[in-house]
Amino acid sequence: MISSVRQYDSGTYTCRGYRGRDSQSSEISNAVTLTVSERAQAVLNVSPQSWLTEGDSVSLSCEVRDSSTGWTFSWYRSVPYRECLTPVTYNHSYVRYCVELLSDSIRGSGGSYTLSPAAQHHTGVYVCRAERGEPAYQTQYSNTQPLWITGLSPPVSLIISPSRTQHFSGDSLSLSCEGQSDSTGWRVRRYTHSGNVSDCSSFRGSVTGSRRTIRYLYTSHTGVYWCQSESGGSSNPVNITVHNLPTTTLTVESQSPVFTGESVTLKCEVQGYDGWTYQWRYKKKAQSQWTTMSQSVFYTVNRDTLTISGDAVVNGDQYQCRGERHDRPTTSQYSNNVTLTVHGKITVISGI
Repeated sequence: MISSVRQYDSGTYTCRGYRGRDSQSSEISNAVTLTVSERAQAVLNVSPQSWLTEGDSVSLSCEVRDSSTGWTFSWYRSVPYRECLTPVTYNHSYVRYCVELLSDSIRGSGGSYTLSPAAQHHTGVYVCRAERGEPAYQTQYSNTQPLWITGLSPPVSLIISPSRTQHFSGDSLSLSCEGQSDSTGWRVRRYTHSGNVSDCSSFRGSVTGSRRTIRYLYTSHTGVYWCQSESGGSSNPVNITVHNLPTTTLTVESQSPVFTGESVTLKCEVQGYDGWTYQWRYKKKAQSQWTTMSQSVFYTVNRDTLTISGDAVVNGDQYQCRGERHDRPTTSQYSNNVTLTVHGKITVISGI
């Protein structure tokens, strides 16, 4: 008997009898094919929507993909890592988030869990799971489903500083839970569109009380943020999107190939926005440090072009550029590298 089958147990099986006292054996039996599918998957949906106002009604529905009978459903909500008793892992190793069984989970055992009216403390990320049989067979945890419930008088507010309409890679950002009453015991949490839930205490940066500072934003910081207390209270959620800086392309305008003594002109182009000025830098062959350039007898800057005089054109030197401006975003990404390839002097052969 295989007590707990896995996908790798799939295959063709045969058997034969063996009698020890006279070393006799039977013929091999007919073949039986065993196919073990992946663990059944629970699927969680929300109706009418995941963003709600306090007092609205909302229903979560759980079903098992490709199977509809005999299942009993359980309901969970994500909790901070330090309160983790039930981790949900990816590929049996990476912990995506932690959950706890809802105290009234049993009322959703039929596959539907309704909040009516929805209150602000219901804000959070939910998952479900189904089981059937004896001993119980359990499905995988479902996809995550967030519920964001805004109220007129939240116990605390999530304050974002600086307050901006747009955030870009490289910006810094502070998040803090502030309210009329004592705001200790609150923490900032985040939900990403990939379905991961995390505490902002796991981010790189600094922590002062309930204030969390992210010194360098990446697009991976995009998500919905909210304050949550140890007792389950919640602030209004805030959607934060971090955009990439505009991309920059550097090209060579000069004719190719370039010979010793010829000048070279480079053109810098930023995708999107306007009002750019351009910063240029170069790196000598076999060096690791970039050097910022400015107008000189060797370098002529004309808006989005840089002309390098023949005396400064060196084989193997690398160049980059980026845009700068007064409005946000104040810079673009650095461009691709352009490496100069310089050939020897042109030799003119006179006719005989």
